[in-house]
Amino acid sequence: MRGPIYATADIRRIEKAAGDVSPPLMERAGTAAAELAASLVAEDRKDILVLAGPGNNGGDARIAAARLEERFFRVSLVSHPRELPLDKSWGLVIDGLFGIGLARDISGDYAQLVDYANRQRCPVLALDVPSGIQSDTGQMLGCAVRATHTLTFIALKPGLLTLEGPDHCGEVRVASLDVDLSSIKPNAWVAEPALFRGVLKPRPRNFHKGTAGSLGIVGGARGMTGAPLLAGRAALKMGAGRTYVGLLDRLAVDFGAPELMLRQVDDVLGQDLDAVVAGPGLGRSEHAATLVGEVLASDWPCVLDADALNLLADDEDLRSACERRRADTLITPHPAEAGRLLNLSTAEVQADRLAAAQALAKRYNPHAVLKGNGSVIVARDGHLFINATGNPGMASAGMGDVLSGILGALLAQRLSGESALVLGVHLHGAAADELAASGTGPLGLTASELTDAARRLWNRWLREKKLL
Repeated sequence: MRGPIYATADIRRIEKAAGDVSPPLMERAGTAAAELAASLVAEDRKDILVLAGPGNNGGDARIAAARLEERFFRVSLVSHPRELPLDKSWGLVIDGLFGIGLARDISGDYAQLVDYANRQRCPVLALDVPSGIQSDTGQMLGCAVRATHTLTFIALKPGLLTLEGPDHCGEVRVASLDVDLSSIKPNAWVAEPALFRGVLKPRPRNFHKGTAGSLGIVGGARGMTGAPLLAGRAALKMGAGRTYVGLLDRLAVDFGAPELMLRQVDDVLGQDLDAVVAGPGLGRSEHAATLVGEVLASDWPCVLDADALNLLADDEDLRSACERRRADTLITPHPAEAGRLLNLSTAEVQADRLAAAQALAKRYNPHAVLKGNGSVIVARDGHLFINATGNPGMASAGMGDVLSGILGALLAQRLSGESALVLGVHLHGAAADELAASGTGPLGLTASELTDAARRLWNRWLREKKLL
């Protein structure tokens, strides 16, 4: 899935501007839906249920029903539960109840139709967005159709890609309806390597570890030394020339990565570094706050993760130092951390993930990623991206530490903050997807397994740059 993403208000303006074209947009949408629907029905299952709501989405569904009848499918058009045929086995259900205009919870008769659709074992095709999914935020409004396929019209919408959207959309396809989008700026872009072709450059043969950059990692309070070691391993395998790991606790030994240069934490910040990661396993002590302050006062590009974010939320001086920074600053909060940074509840953050990510970038002056299902990335200049890679196997300890190590390595190799964040977040999820596809996960996928997969994938991108 790739391309620009448009907010609902922009889609409405596009539809209005295209309102006088022939054939009308609704005709084109319904015809496109019928084309896809016909391809999803098994040859021996010709019965199609079309759920049609009261608005434009229902109009699209009615046209799709007419086009399918012309192809000799047996179509049942239903707008109320009492119209549902008894004991029917469907080859396909088309969800045309509600589209991008839905602004209230689905209830009553329509909730019954949603429940009926979700109980069917056949493919379910949602038109534009699955009914019940808010198209800008991905929120579920009361209940929502769980589709196997979604045909979205004109362009991608944010709600298809984040929060509840991906769990309800199934496979998403875009029907452009031949609409010209050039006059309206996209709201966001799907994160993908193709956006940064110029960054993906193979190393020249005349290269050495100094050219690859030196990264310092600051963390590892007592009982949490595994976090910076995971970040360090990830940085090594993403190409950092030298990786120093500074530990607040007594020095550990990582026999799995003897290349890591382990130091007392204060010694690391005295090295000649190209980038710093602060936060993995750092804790929230006074010493930890002092270290974060040193990083923020420096000219190093940096990644702030985990406890560094909690310290930032707690300390006005650290917040002011972050706001003043000119060097690239990357922050990587999950929703609860973002809530602390914005003085919001986790639920309020999740209610509008795009707005929360934009607020982080505006408030703290970083490149920010709000992690979660459909991670939202906002660059310092306002560019917005939604990442579509990743899977539930990533819900395990240490995954954020690996991400911070990946990002730190890319910064140390002198990628811009925006490039590092978009490519690193996308790579992090794509590596997990490759592992899941090969049978290593999603259940039981560990953070330490992700680093080798990320290295393989990054090198593949470098080799196949022209194919992106």
